[in-house]
Amino acid sequence: MNGTFYVIGVGPGDPELLTLKALRLLASCQTLVVPKGHEDGNSTALAIIEKVVPLAGKEIIEIHFPMKKIRMSAAPDPDVDAAWRRAADTVISHLRTGHNVAFPTLGDPAIYSTGFYTCQTLLELAPESRTVIVPGVSAIGACAASAGVPLCQGDDMMAVIPATFDNERLTEVLNSFQTIVLMKVHRVMDRIVRLLTEQGLLDHAVLIERTSQDTERIIHDLTTVRQDELHYFSSIIVRRR
Repeated sequence: MNGTFYVIGVGPGDPELLTLKALRLLASCQTLVVPKGHEDGNSTALAIIEKVVPLAGKEIIEIHFPMKKIRMSAAPDPDVDAAWRRAADTVISHLRTGHNVAFPTLGDPAIYSTGFYTCQTLLELAPESRTVIVPGVSAIGACAASAGVPLCQGDDMMAVIPATFDNERLTEVLNSFQTIVLMKVHRVMDRIVRLLTEQGLLDHAVLIERTSQDTERIIHDLTTVRQDELHYFSSIIVRRR
């Protein structure tokens, strides 16, 4: 393997949040393998970088990754696993020709990232591969900045948890941490509002939709939110203090 595989965090949406290192590597790599959530849709990561990185002359390979739940305690969905392997095989074939390959991924690669799954699959298939993870501005940090709330102060503890967990698990977390970030709330918003109301935390919560993007919304009264109108990129920050 002569090439290097770069998994690059490109931030939550605002291209000005790309790091200098991300810009340099994206500009230097001849091949970009970019994820998209829908077969006939566009890549959000590509839409971010094309505003600030010259793409003329680059090979851009878009790969569809099904939007399905992943449980680390169970085998992945066959369609999801197939997408990881398809992406890894594509990367490996380019690395063997000596080309560096960049995989732009939303937010930070270490947090619920398609890029990290792809990197792990690549190393399973070709352990000799050279890989580099490039951190990016996380959606969690961007949400807190937009809402003007801290994530942790002093002796605070913070939890990040998918809102799709059952109420029992969510309640345990809500009562154990000072800050709770609920991810992927768009399909369960009505249930989350009821749960926060029961726990007396509704007034301590703020919803951030499409953080850092032109269409960003910050909503403090969660009772006004219609679940069927929420975008996939929606999170809730709960601050108990």
